[in-house]
Amino acid sequence: MHRPVEPKQYTSIAFTEHLAEEGIRPSIGSVADAYDNALMECVIGLYKTECVRTTVFHAGPYRSIGDVEYATAGWVDWYNNRRLHGSLGMMTPVEFEQAHYAALNREPQPV
Repeated sequence: MHRPVEPKQYTSIAFTEHLAEEGIRPSIGSVADAYDNALMECVIGLYKTECVRTTVFHAGPYRSIGDVEYATAGWVDWYNNRRLHGSLGMMTPVEFEQAHYAALNREPQPV
């Protein structure tokens, strides 16, 4: 017996087919692995711990969606631009990326 395709399954199939047509490899994991979910769960856990459950990015209780949006914007800016990261040699992500591209674009030196 043929089971009808649910809308979310159709979207997934159509998306996967479109990527293949364009020669693009998806960044998502394969069937039955959880790499992307694990990454997102880790980031969401950090967000809850560092932003939602503290007053670092917002003073006092959240009283509106605007309060949450403001705190979230501050946390995302800090997370992407200013946090020191141990696996990056205690550099910020921005500093590490700048150093990476500077090394790639370095002029060859005469020997």
